[in-house]
Amino acid sequence: MPDLTKSNAIKSNLGNKNAVELVASYPTMPLTVDCVIFGFDDNSLKVLLIKSDLPQFYEKWCLLGDQVHSREDLDTAANRVLIEKIGIKNVYLEQVHTFSQLDRHPGGRVVTTVYASLLNSKDYPLGISENELKWYPVNQVVEMAFDHKKILDFCYSWLQKRIQEHPLVLNLLPEKFSLRQLQNVYEAILDTKMDRRNFRKKFASMGFLIDTNEMETHVTHRPGKLYKFDFDQYQLRKKNWVGIDF
Repeated sequence: MPDLTKSNAIKSNLGNKNAVELVASYPTMPLTVDCVIFGFDDNSLKVLLIKSDLPQFYEKWCLLGDQVHSREDLDTAANRVLIEKIGIKNVYLEQVHTFSQLDRHPGGRVVTTVYASLLNSKDYPLGISENELKWYPVNQVVEMAFDHKKILDFCYSWLQKRIQEHPLVLNLLPEKFSLRQLQNVYEAILDTKMDRRNFRKKFASMGFLIDTNEMETHVTHRPGKLYKFDFDQYQLRKKNWVGIDF
């Protein structure tokens, strides 16, 4: 009777060898990650930019990014970029899109996978970086290095759609918030003004808000009620929740 164990081991070794040879035959192509970090502050949506260090893009702003190291996956690389460039960690990042146009980098073919995040910039003071960093109003960004303006525009459109499908904006609000604060966030990100009554009616109909029976304090306007977001109710209903249609 043939030794099946030995036979399978030989086939496995041959298969591994063939796989290694196959991958070795692939062309080498640089792979990078870029991070689009949106921040909310003073009722304004901003994006975190860094000065380019390439002579071709002198004095131009770009996104935070770096090459992917040979021993790390994309998620690890994206998180490393934030730690190394700005000294922040434990930030939720979502993979948005991969850009692979042939001419997107002046030095040759580079494929980049883009991650995005939305955070309250006041909660994340910027660390020390070799290059200048700046929170820049999204609606004032005109020109950037590489194809980063195209990437930013793509991610901004993604964000506007995402906040209507997912309670992402809660990252920007305190645990207890007013409906005025909530509306300000949506208006800033969607770049539009909303009818106050219709906005409150939509959120009331979803059943995700908990009335804390408390009121705002130390505000210059008429104090409003404070609410909490019912995350337990959201988890129960999110599969059937179709989002918010503004």
